[in-house]
Amino acid sequence: MRSRCRAGANALGQYLFVNGRPVRDKLLLGVVRGAYADFLPRDRHPVVALFVTLDPREVDVNVHPAKAEVRFREPALVRSLLIGALREALSREGQRAATTGGSATIAAFRPGTLPRRGGFDWRRSPSRPLDTRSFPLGSRGDLGGLAEAAQAAFDAGAPAADTRPQAAAGAPDLVATPLGAARAQLHETYIVAQTRDGLVIVDQHAAHERIVYERLKAALARQGVARQILLIPEIVELDEADVERILGRADELARYGLVIEPFGPGAVAVRETPALLGEIDARGLVRDLAEHMAEWDATLPLERSLMHVAATMACHGSVRAGRRLKPEEMNSLLREMEATPNSGQCNHGRPTYVELKLTDIERLFGRT
Repeated sequence: MRSRCRAGANALGQYLFVNGRPVRDKLLLGVVRGAYADFLPRDRHPVVALFVTLDPREVDVNVHPAKAEVRFREPALVRSLLIGALREALSREGQRAATTGGSATIAAFRPGTLPRRGGFDWRRSPSRPLDTRSFPLGSRGDLGGLAEAAQAAFDAGAPAADTRPQAAAGAPDLVATPLGAARAQLHETYIVAQTRDGLVIVDQHAAHERIVYERLKAALARQGVARQILLIPEIVELDEADVERILGRADELARYGLVIEPFGPGAVAVRETPALLGEIDARGLVRDLAEHMAEWDATLPLERSLMHVAATMACHGSVRAGRRLKPEEMNSLLREMEATPNSGQCNHGRPTYVELKLTDIERLFGRT
């Protein structure tokens, strides 16, 4: 089996072959959809060329007049093997998946994207030196609000992290790691790290979302997700249809550590939440789950339903954008990313980081 993938707006870019014969088989289409579910947004479809080779005695190619479908002797085994193989291949590429964004980033910085010569009037720039000759003599030494206004253009705010040398003890050793040593946090959302041959920019929410998602999946595979009992149950008011929908999935939610019960008409009570999520907004989580469940297909396999639940919980349990992180927290997040499968993308298919090589940066400044 060989597979190459990009993302498209529909499934028309999926090319499936069995023993060299092009097919449009429902089982194989389901295999592709299941294998890529953790890597793409719900409205995106993988563009795939999938070649499956097996003993001709294990497949019947004469079940459709146009021979567009096939029948496998052991469909469950074929489905399991193919999904496992695709996921293994995707996991190997998972940490490199986001680095392709670097080329687009470099293109955005190229001189050709900057104002052309003659197209920028320095006189309109807030960094233009002020001509104090027109000011009254008594005011030249104190520019007051005018000076403050000009200075405000360069006010980037206080540093998001203490990056002084004494605060980054041991950081030089981290530069050799795949995602490097954290140097700063920008806009309380992005972590900038230095690597041996470049720099990495990490979206802290997307990165932690993938980490929490993989933890939930691993916990479920081992012995189930540990729960924490709330001292005071959270009462969540919902539409009656949403109450019925979410209570109908109560057993599935309990497997992920979210225990809910009916609480009169138009409300549910949250009694336990997943321990690994820590302190979360239980009301927001339940409302978000109820909204997503309305979009789920009633025939959705249990495994996919559980993955949807895990993805929603991971989003609510992850480090939010806008949270200021200490240097040790940023470095800890980078190390967890390195140890987490598929950490190059969050479970919605968005990149978690972009890598810029030093050679590309030097090229931007004409140093090479």
